[in-house]
Amino acid sequence: MANLKSSIMRVIRSSSETFQTYPAVIGCALLFTIVTMVRIQMDWPLQETYNFLFNCLHLAFATGAVFSLAAITAANSRSGEKKAFLYANMLGVIITALTFILLYAFAAREPYVANGIVTNVTNLASARVSAAIAISLIAFIYLAGYPEDESDFGRSLFMFHKAFFIAMIYGLVIMAGTSGVAGAVQALLYRNMSEKVYMYLGTITGFLAFTIFVGYFPSFSKNKIDEHREVAQKQPRFIEVLFQYIMVPIALALTVVLLIWTMKTIVAGSWPSFIRLSGIATSYAGIGIWLHIMVTHHESALAKFFKKIYPIVALVILAFEARVLVVQLGESGLKTPEYYFSLIWVFAVSASILLLIKKEKAHSFIAAILCALILFSVLPGLGYQALPARAQVNRLEELLLGENILQGDKLVPATARPSQSVRVQITDAVEYLSGNEDAKLPTWFAPNLYQNDIFERELGFEKAWPDYDPDGGIPIDRTIETYLALPNGAIDITDYTWAIYVSGYNARQEEVDTVYVEGEQGLYRITWDRTEALTLRIDLDDRLILEEDMKPYLNTIAGKYPDTNSYETSIDSGDLSYELETPEVTVLIVFKDLSVNLDVEKDEFSYWTEINMIYMKENK
Repeated sequence: MANLKSSIMRVIRSSSETFQTYPAVIGCALLFTIVTMVRIQMDWPLQETYNFLFNCLHLAFATGAVFSLAAITAANSRSGEKKAFLYANMLGVIITALTFILLYAFAAREPYVANGIVTNVTNLASARVSAAIAISLIAFIYLAGYPEDESDFGRSLFMFHKAFFIAMIYGLVIMAGTSGVAGAVQALLYRNMSEKVYMYLGTITGFLAFTIFVGYFPSFSKNKIDEHREVAQKQPRFIEVLFQYIMVPIALALTVVLLIWTMKTIVAGSWPSFIRLSGIATSYAGIGIWLHIMVTHHESALAKFFKKIYPIVALVILAFEARVLVVQLGESGLKTPEYYFSLIWVFAVSASILLLIKKEKAHSFIAAILCALILFSVLPGLGYQALPARAQVNRLEELLLGENILQGDKLVPATARPSQSVRVQITDAVEYLSGNEDAKLPTWFAPNLYQNDIFERELGFEKAWPDYDPDGGIPIDRTIETYLALPNGAIDITDYTWAIYVSGYNARQEEVDTVYVEGEQGLYRITWDRTEALTLRIDLDDRLILEEDMKPYLNTIAGKYPDTNSYETSIDSGDLSYELETPEVTVLIVFKDLSVNLDVEKDEFSYWTEINMIYMKENK
């Protein structure tokens, strides 16, 4: 008991010291925790009204915590005066408040739930907050590497990793222990204990782990030498072995493989897909630069060889990747993947050149370039949403003007069917722009132009996809897709009692919808599971009366209408209606649209559905 009390007091004392060192940081983290616990306490129908407010508070407190960490470190390491420390904390509070005000005033997403309540911030606003947090973290790592005679960027980065993993281990242990105790209480003493108890424990554990993370850092005061700094930034022997004798050889082996693959590709002329290459490039550039920084002070032969050879080989591979990027831009224009890959390419090339020229002194410049590119990616007019969207609008305008479909500020359906390649490019641009939440679209871009019927009505031809036979035969690629949409018409629902709406993602973005209906025989619970299970389940007073796997029905429909994206198909609206009957109820499911994809090579199906309505009646 005495040991337990001592441990608790030690944790409290450590948390108190951390709060005194970083008051604004811990204050924001505590408020973040309180908001989280309030959200846990409020069930969704009640929370829905306040969800946007809570999201803004969460983002603001997260930004304030990380920014304050950087600001306080700057004040302590560069000035060391109490006045500078006070100003840094005040600035952290101001930034937190300013972030909240800007989010709440300008970042509301258009309502997408039936009652018109705004429940989330826009993707662009979230991205800008994330960028601010990332830049603040990088700034903190840079500032923690001062003064130069005691530390540097490489040591500071390792110290950051060390603090993170120590805090994570402590957090996992705390969570496992407290959850075990709570589980014992639930099993032995109070079986009706709410599941929210575990959520509260997880939230409190997260706060404690963050406190441990921040508290692990040494004092960065200019007027004080903290002996803990040397311990915090020193790599233990097992980490040195891990880097020098495991990760460096693996990185060198990967470098050899990539060089051979690059040469083979150039000789054979079989260029890889852009998506595949971008994944390889991102991984190699990110891990390579990170490992180069981690082994800055390692003196083994392998580490020295890696530090010399990596920047040179990286430039060779990046030159090869530039060619694929240029080809991709010529084929489909600038879109979000190409945009991010371009930024990664610029960063990797800049970092490699700096490592060649300035070696370990390049790290601070590399960090500055990374911050600049992160900031660039969310700037108005130049960010990841604006620039690709503008490029795709220009591309689409050029294509439509070439086919005389765009006349002035309105679309005129094509009188002659465009070529397959033109239809594919138009489809690609329309699909991209329709899915871009914050894109500024021209007046002629019809609402819901991505929908098949509106697309064909406005442009005069159906959508087209790459890698298909232009004459409408078997797809050249490995995927056969069936896509059906409910045509205009009427459905006889005379005998049905209820029209039950379960389609579309609910406000919490969940993939399982549940609706309750009170009938003469009892309470019905209708559950529509849109996950891989794809199942309709109906319970009557907690008794299962129907559970239907929808995949056999969808496969039957796909067999009747194979490959509907490669030629025009007229469908019977009855094919999108599916009736089920049990002794208790009769159910009619009417689909708004559905998609069945078959990977020919793997013989695997994937499904997507959207229900228009479920009609149900009781059988008496």
